[in-house]
Amino acid sequence: MDEQVPTVFLLVGLTGSGKTTYARSVLEPRGVVRVSVDEEVHRRHGRYGVDYPEWEYFDRQAPVLVWARERLAELVTEGRDVVVDHGLWRRAERAEWKKLVEAAGARWRLLYFPVVREELLRRLAERNRRADANALTVSEEALDDFVARFDPPENEGEEVIAPDSFPRGSASSR
Repeated sequence: MDEQVPTVFLLVGLTGSGKTTYARSVLEPRGVVRVSVDEEVHRRHGRYGVDYPEWEYFDRQAPVLVWARERLAELVTEGRDVVVDHGLWRRAERAEWKKLVEAAGARWRLLYFPVVREELLRRLAERNRRADANALTVSEEALDDFVARFDPPENEGEEVIAPDSFPRGSASSR
């Protein structure tokens, strides 16, 4: 492939799987621009479940997703590599983002972060004590709901990122 074509990294994984940590510790140091949906929702509306009720999250997220798509296209036009820091839980959603990336003139890489439930619960218990933009409080019941709504990628061109293959330092984990 042409080295001049920007790459857009599409991150796939449940809450707590390490997407943000990977983006911050591996991709950003390489000059990849991170577009974070959760951080933009936090910037615009405050903390999930504190500054607004949890049930309003998806309504508040909708215009941020429009912003993220526009920002991605702008950055690709500038020739920049981008990482979309968002879970992309559904197969159809991933297909839409891939089309957007290609229409913008970039190539995509779909990075999948599989993590077993017990490890997700451990990470979420730790993260639930924080108050930053990437620390949406998630209960065990909510995680079970997330798992039920998640389509693990299969034959979508995904690259599996093993949980222990990157530093998990102080960057927040998603």
